[in-house]
Amino acid sequence: MAEWEIWLVIPVLCAATACTRSVFWLVGHRVNIPPRVQEMLRYAPACALAAIVGPDLVLGTHGEAELTLANPKLLAGVASLLYYLWRRSMLQTIVFGMLVFTLLRISHIFGNVS
Repeated sequence: MAEWEIWLVIPVLCAATACTRSVFWLVGHRVNIPPRVQEMLRYAPACALAAIVGPDLVLGTHGEAELTLANPKLLAGVASLLYYLWRRSMLQTIVFGMLVFTLLRISHIFGNVS
């Protein structure tokens, strides 16, 4: 791709992004979303987060499923889930999960050094 093509693509993509994102802002008040669809949209952020985080917890470095006790991400995720079910605090769960993950990673790194 030539340099002038790159510079042409950038404003075109900016305009396309602005148009697609501003449509709902400009005509959103005129569109009626059925209550059933509104109820389903409440779960969209949780589903998107699960779709991003879930595979990262179970996949290893080469893309294979790693469902063993040697997977620190999976162990930290399970510990975080149990902590959340116990405490019901999202911020505390994030801090707890990162602490567990860090401790597991450190123990894994220093446990293999002989």
